[in-house]
Amino acid sequence: MPLAAHGPTPQKADETILIAAPPATVWKVLVDLAGISGWHPLVKKATATSDGTGRVLTLEKGEITEGLDEADAAAMRLAYRLSTENVEALPVSFYTSTIEVKPAAGGSEVAWSARFYRADTTNEPPENLNDEAAVAAMNDYITQGLKGLKAKVEGK
Repeated sequence: MPLAAHGPTPQKADETILIAAPPATVWKVLVDLAGISGWHPLVKKATATSDGTGRVLTLEKGEITEGLDEADAAAMRLAYRLSTENVEALPVSFYTSTIEVKPAAGGSEVAWSARFYRADTTNEPPENLNDEAAVAAMNDYITQGLKGLKAKVEGK
């Protein structure tokens, strides 16, 4: 009897960074949806959707659209998902992502986590669209974003 194919498995990326600024200062930068292009080095341009529930991000190789799931000011948590994929721009087929700001010694700790699937969800994906490519791309996107956020908030 042949084995049944199970398709792609969810992948994850989790990164944190310490920022020498109060949580409220960091949150103010994060919650401006279109402001991401001012601190994320991989985002060339960002436009909030007309209804304010998402944003269109222009990356080096094209646009992706994200939908906002939650902007919880009390918890300082921003949650969003990929609404319109572009596997050329980011080799994933879907993701949910959360960025959370918490008080920490000397300022704030920002935790950015994502759960996602590779771009090619078939059983034999090409190398540029497989799990490894998706993990590498999301880790790079998050790491560069956190470093950019830190530089922006700390004024460096």
